[in-house]
Amino acid sequence: MAALVEFDTIPELFYGLVGYFRGSDRPALRFKNRDSGEWEGISWTELEELVHDMAGFLHRHGIRKGDRVAILSENRPEWAITDLATQVLGAVNVSLYTSLPPDQVQYILKDSGSEVFIVSTTLQQRKAEEVFDDCPDLRQIVCMSDVETESDHIVDWDRALRTGRVYWKEHREELEEMAEDVGADDLCALIYTSGTTGRPKGVMLTHRNFSSNAKSALDLVPFGPDDHHLSFLPLCHSFERTAGYTAVLACGARITYAESIDAVSKNLVEVGPTVMISVPRLFERIYNLIAKSVEEGSAVKRKIFDWAVSTGGKVAERRANGKGPGLLLGAQQAIAHRLVFSKLHEKLGGNLRFAVSGGAALPKKIGEFFEAAGVTIIEGYGLTETAPVLTVNPVDRPRYGTVGHVMPGITIGIQRLDDGRIIGQINGDHYPSSLTTDEGEIVVKGPNIMKGYWNDPELTGKAIDADGWYHTGDVGRFDDGYLIITDRIKHMIVSAGGKNVYPGPIEDEFKTVPWIDQIVVVGEGREFLAALVVPDYDALHTYSLERGLDVVDERTMLEEDVIQQVFEKEFKSYSRTAASHEKIRAFRLIEEPFSIENGLLTPTLKPRRSRIEAQYADLIEEMYEQFGKR
Repeated sequence: MAALVEFDTIPELFYGLVGYFRGSDRPALRFKNRDSGEWEGISWTELEELVHDMAGFLHRHGIRKGDRVAILSENRPEWAITDLATQVLGAVNVSLYTSLPPDQVQYILKDSGSEVFIVSTTLQQRKAEEVFDDCPDLRQIVCMSDVETESDHIVDWDRALRTGRVYWKEHREELEEMAEDVGADDLCALIYTSGTTGRPKGVMLTHRNFSSNAKSALDLVPFGPDDHHLSFLPLCHSFERTAGYTAVLACGARITYAESIDAVSKNLVEVGPTVMISVPRLFERIYNLIAKSVEEGSAVKRKIFDWAVSTGGKVAERRANGKGPGLLLGAQQAIAHRLVFSKLHEKLGGNLRFAVSGGAALPKKIGEFFEAAGVTIIEGYGLTETAPVLTVNPVDRPRYGTVGHVMPGITIGIQRLDDGRIIGQINGDHYPSSLTTDEGEIVVKGPNIMKGYWNDPELTGKAIDADGWYHTGDVGRFDDGYLIITDRIKHMIVSAGGKNVYPGPIEDEFKTVPWIDQIVVVGEGREFLAALVVPDYDALHTYSLERGLDVVDERTMLEEDVIQQVFEKEFKSYSRTAASHEKIRAFRLIEEPFSIENGLLTPTLKPRRSRIEAQYADLIEEMYEQFGKR
């Protein structure tokens, strides 16, 4: 559905929606009151007042057009209020992940030159205080929670709003003119990419970048005023910022903020959203829990489950061909839903029309399972530098294993890796297309492409070539008009025999294995591939108890021959049908999961491959030496 109002900047969107909903008590945002435990709403009129209060505070403390305001907060109404207040002043939002340690917080604040820092909890306040003296541009800290220590440069949220309310009233005319002065090509946000190596880069995204991308998404994805989104992916990530914030607001849908990531399962049932925007990790976990339950059930239960999935698959196939299920298949679908899939729908809130997946590849098997269960997952693809969405699967014709069609207004080309020649391209305005190409680097043009990297013209020049193509660093190809992603160029493994291997698709093969929680494939310069595996301990504990193993701790459990054989069986099963250079010939089980805290995952939950290989270098070397002695 199209946006409710015309806009090319975030202030135009905000004031357009305020006017559209003027006089209505319809909530724009919802949240759970921590004191009463009740869900409460903020109307558009109330949101306008709060945004003006915060804008008054920011302007009083020197924020002008182009200045940077940093936010370190979980998803909550205060994040949106701060962002919108920043935008109406023509200033720039610099959002940080709450998981970042103080030294990385300090780096981003200093690099961006942020002048005001809005933080959520006392934990985040301590980080802000720790780095304050080392950030010369930083003048003021605002804490959304109670301030632990009062000082000249720290103020709590309520006090900031009260101060700003008085200031806005006194300077209303001047401040309203600032919103009107914001242009489409003005900087809107600096989003620091988490990066799998080195320091994060500040991606400069304009109002045009976000506005065009949100409007294009609404041309393809059926959001509307009757929809309701539960927001839990970090708003400092471009995916949630565009898809779960800008686009949802633009079509008049409601946003409800989850209490926390840990409370998402509970909140889904409580609020019953119609749309869920997530990353593949959530869908993988749901699938593996279901698969584990079925595997542990009786033969009859497994047979009913397989029949239900088969029935749902037939319905999905007919729907993709523009046909209804028919009388008999429709009746079978109803039975399958009642016996098998109804519990899944209940756990997702009971009202879900569709889900959106982005941020990483969704394994084909998982997408097809959810489609069979009556939950369509719309998978897309994009990068922070593209604001971020480049492609989206058609709702009525999703092809799992692909990332769909090119978005309107965007052109994607496939550039051959050896000679740099563009071997095929599709503009999203020119569908239908049946273009099929060989593999190459995915390059992009469009109004959503970043302005560049903050303070780094050299890196910007490398990313955007002289012909205006942004180089994604991803390898892919078109198949009948659908884009298929292979992997990142920099992840490519070159074996000792000179074979090029992309580990991503191989790792995806194991994401539906109930024993495996995380996996990283290694093998650069080696004779064969091997894997580092973090097991799913819940599944292994159950398996161990069923077999009477005396499990003292997780390390002991992983050393048991019976447990090792479980994984050997999985890798042998995979390798039977894999190409010789893609077989996994050795593995090691890792006791500690890869996490953000230990630095082995990015804040967007991608493995930091170089760090993982460095940390486990001795183990990898030992693995190859032992296999070579066989």
